[in-house]
Amino acid sequence: MAAADLIKIASQVRRDIVRMVHAQQSGHPGGSLGCTDFLTALYFDVLKHNPSFSMDGKGEDLFFLSNGHISPVFYSVLARSGYFDVKELATFRKLNSRLQGHPTTHEHLPGIRIASGSLGQGMSVAIGAAITKKYNKDSQLVYSLHGDGELQEGQIWESVMFAAHNKVDNLISTIDVNGQQIDGPLSKVLSLDSLEDKFKAFHWTVLHMDGHNMEQILSTLAQAKSLTGQGKPICILMKTSMGKGVDFMEGSHEWHGIAPNDEQLAKALGQLEETLGDY
Repeated sequence: MAAADLIKIASQVRRDIVRMVHAQQSGHPGGSLGCTDFLTALYFDVLKHNPSFSMDGKGEDLFFLSNGHISPVFYSVLARSGYFDVKELATFRKLNSRLQGHPTTHEHLPGIRIASGSLGQGMSVAIGAAITKKYNKDSQLVYSLHGDGELQEGQIWESVMFAAHNKVDNLISTIDVNGQQIDGPLSKVLSLDSLEDKFKAFHWTVLHMDGHNMEQILSTLAQAKSLTGQGKPICILMKTSMGKGVDFMEGSHEWHGIAPNDEQLAKALGQLEETLGDY
């Protein structure tokens, strides 16, 4: 799909995000808006996937969302790409909804393969899935997404070490590098220093991309795919701005987990083009 078409879809996804979080006055708009371009590119162009959905995912590329608090963008992209009716987005965070604040599996929502939101676990699961594909001689790939603040979790680095040692070279893990977490800038809460140096020290192949440049997202993911099968797992360090697309949210950790009020919703929607129709 052309980058221009993906940009239009991303605008609608951003509208979905702010409307979902506003409706329940609960949720995480900042990181969701920041990762919209990436997830739009992934689901509408890059992944080989089937919205009819089978849990085993044989013969498909698999995606695991580790930073599960950005569920609004994940739900929107799944719905907009055909996994379930877009109208179901209106049930976000309601009692007995399949669209809980953090993705879960017991509601059997198509597209959700793991419960996530307890940070640090997604890479371990992605590695397990990637190794399973190798055992099954399945040539499709496994993708995962992580927040940079999530990398403060020790389990991540155990997984990074394990993946390199076991040459899990059908795994592409993307890190959302927005420099923010719920308590403030990473540099003040717990600095990660150079993520490139860290991943390279653990013998991963490292790429960089601008998470808001659709053409660059597509070209970097294509490059990452071309580097699979060469004995190393791949890390993409994706530079983003928390709250991207809504000017009063951009770059601020304060919008990590705060819902817009009525006036702020109207202002946000005024900045985001309706391209596919609101739910």
